[in-house]
Amino acid sequence: MKITVLQTDIVRAEPKENISRLSKAIAALPETDLILLPEMFTTGFVMEPQWCAEEENGIGPEWMAATAKARNCAVAGSIAIRRNGQFFNRFHFVKPDGSITVCDKHHLFTYSGEDQRFTAGDRRVTVEFRGVRFLLLVCYDLRFPVWSRNTGDYDAILYVASWPEPRTYVWRTLLRARAIENQCWVIGANRVGDDEGGHYVGASAVIDHLGHTVAECRDDAEESVSANIDMQTVRAFREKFPAWKDADEFVIKG
Repeated sequence: MKITVLQTDIVRAEPKENISRLSKAIAALPETDLILLPEMFTTGFVMEPQWCAEEENGIGPEWMAATAKARNCAVAGSIAIRRNGQFFNRFHFVKPDGSITVCDKHHLFTYSGEDQRFTAGDRRVTVEFRGVRFLLLVCYDLRFPVWSRNTGDYDAILYVASWPEPRTYVWRTLLRARAIENQCWVIGANRVGDDEGGHYVGASAVIDHLGHTVAECRDDAEESVSANIDMQTVRAFREKFPAWKDADEFVIKG
């Protein structure tokens, strides 16, 4: 499977402008199976969702579905969503047939007050596409290995983020840690640019099950990288070196 990570700047609280920019960038991409976008790619990481969050069938999900169909690939990323008076940082995985799998961010970033404005998701979500099972996680979820634990229910983790420059080393380190400990592919899409929360350098990457960087975007660059993820090699390695069988038992709700 070929995965493309699109590392972009985001105009704060301007969904139409961001979608217009993304449409132009995606039009220039080569053929791929999956396009991964950053966290809250239509608005940036906003703490005033009442002004710019979308309804569940809003412009963002609608555009993702149209793009997935036109490109014959999956499109994934998170959007600020309003539902029944609550706000969710919601990961959307949209297939070419229009079907949408969603997952609400579980670990809300209390440091920024996200927990005061958004409602946390209460379940882990995986989705299968073209023979690969993906675990869907958002930004701060990366810091929590129990929630990311591979219990044999996925082959790769997709992380979407707005991870600021001062903690870029942490981002790079934890992506690799999650890949190694779970013996899986890890794909992380982070934004670039600036907002009131600080500066973002990106460091979006595709990491293999041994923690090797297969592809990585340049820092501070709006660009894409693509990589083919080989599931046969990963499955063979997990059979040969089944460290997962010796893992501590945790109860993961969801």
